[in-house]
This record gives sequence, C-alpha cells and structure tokens, in this order.
Amino acid sequence: MLKVALTGGIATGKSYVARRLREAGVPVVDADVLSRDAVATGTPGLAAVVERFGRDVLTAEGVLDRTRLGDIVFRDDAARRDLEALVHPAVRRGIEAFFAGLPPAINLAVADIPLLYESRRERQFDKVIVVACAPGTQIDRVMVRDGLARDEAARRVAAQLPIEEKARRADVVIRTDASFAETDAQVAAFLSAVL
Repeated sequence: MLKVALTGGIATGKSYVARRLREAGVPVVDADVLSRDAVATGTPGLAAVVERFGRDVLTAEGVLDRTRLGDIVFRDDAARRDLEALVHPAVRRGIEAFFAGLPPAINLAVADIPLLYESRRERQFDKVIVVACAPGTQIDRVMVRDGLARDEAARRVAAQLPIEEKARRADVVIRTDASFAETDAQVAAFLSAVL
C-alpha cells in the first residue's frame, strides 16, 4: 500500500483535494477530525487542555470553545506548541490505526495532516502531496471563511511553515490558485500516475 500524506496551509484548498480523493475511492483519514475527537467532551485530552489553558476555553456547556482557544494559540507560539504536544499523540495513534485497519487489497491511502512538516512526520509516508496557493490568496480565503480581519488572518497563515517551503519539500504539488477544474485535473493526474 502506498501511504500518502496530504498537507498544505490554512485555506489552501486541502479539504477540497481530500474530498476529490475520497470521491475517487481513495481512503482518507483527516487529522483535524482526529484532533477534535481527542478533545471531545469527557476525554482525557479535553481535561489536559483545560488544565493547561484554564476553564475559559470551555463554553457554558463544557465544550471546547475552539475560537477562544485559537485566539490564544495563534498569538502565542509556546501555547501553540503546548496544545500540539497534548493533541498530536492521539492524532498519531488514530492515523496509525487507520492504516493498520485497511484491507490488504487497498493500494493507496491518504492521511490529511495540516501540520505534517511542523510535526516532522513526512518521513513516515511514501509520498507527500502539498496543496498550495499564493499566500495572499490564503489570507483572503481565511478572512472570508472565518470572518477575520486581515491582520488576524495573516497571523494565522504566518503561524504555519510558509506554503512555498512546504511545496519545495513535496513529492507532488497541487496548486489551487485557479479554477476547480484545474485542481481536479491535477488530482486526476496524480491518481493516474500512482494507480
């Protein structure tokens, strides 16, 4: 089985590419979903987050307030590293379980890992796909998607490794600056090359 990591930066179109891969029949596990599960209500992960960041990161119902936590960790590198240290081990275990649980007939599977390079996990995969667009496009997309001011959107983009550095390290780069059709063609080209 070819184990592929799919990564990129915030608002580069990675989720779109992951969806297209799923639609083509490729099994895909999403690290963001695993990270949300790791800090769900009642989990040890949530208890650890509250211990580190305080009860202010919870809603009145006791659910993690991701917006409030995001405001903290995107303004403080040490806080972001602390959060990653709490969540990443559970995500890693989930990804390993995903690959281990696939039937032997599967010849390609993908792990969607936004912070692949930041967590230094790229060597655990046979290939890395980076989904990339211009940094200005990323900022514009974050502003629209999350309703943030330009400076806050830029701070979130800057919190990750620069997208062109990720693209330089990749085995495959899928650019999403243009149309969906052009992105689809790049996904199809990747699949035809590996299947």
